[in-house]
Amino acid sequence: MAANPPGDMSEVTFLTIAEVAAKMRVSKMTVYRLVHSGELPALRVGRSFRVTEDDVNEYLRKSFYDVG
Repeated sequence: MAANPPGDMSEVTFLTIAEVAAKMRVSKMTVYRLVHSGELPALRVGRSFRVTEDDVNEYLRKSFYDVG
């Protein structure tokens, strides 16, 4: 099986702001703030935004910190 060529978007899962908010258990406004501040990469489709599932997972992974 050949690896996907660079830039291949066929395996990318795009989420709506509402889906990201549900996954992160925060409000949609919080997600909009993250997108507008540049902390969470997103692309604009018409008047709405889409965020890749990989970007959400990466943001969450980077957001963990050790308490102790």
